[in-house]
Amino acid sequence: MSQQQSPDNVSIDEIPVDIDNTQSAEVDSADVPDEIESITRGLAGEQPPTNPLVVLKAARWWYIHGKGGTDPAFQWAIEWARHLATDTPSDVERFDEFLEYLVSVGFANERHELR
Repeated sequence: MSQQQSPDNVSIDEIPVDIDNTQSAEVDSADVPDEIESITRGLAGEQPPTNPLVVLKAARWWYIHGKGGTDPAFQWAIEWARHLATDTPSDVERFDEFLEYLVSVGFANERHELR
């Protein structure tokens, strides 16, 4: 069974990629797919995801729809995946930037609401 994809909305899995909004640097929480929001919130929580493939799925979405390689959600997801793969400590400063970014995107009003 194949699905038709329009030139402005493609995907390689069930998470759509909106070509018109790629690397716009302006992400609104309402535009984030539910699965990506759940994974992203999980990365900010006390029990973050432990499957690197799940984490990389969120990283991909943030890279495409956020600020590219400089997007704090993308950077933290990559950092967390690295931590999972190598069992080395993660960068606390990058985590703090990630939490601030989630507040700016609208996932919470304050950082403490994310944990």
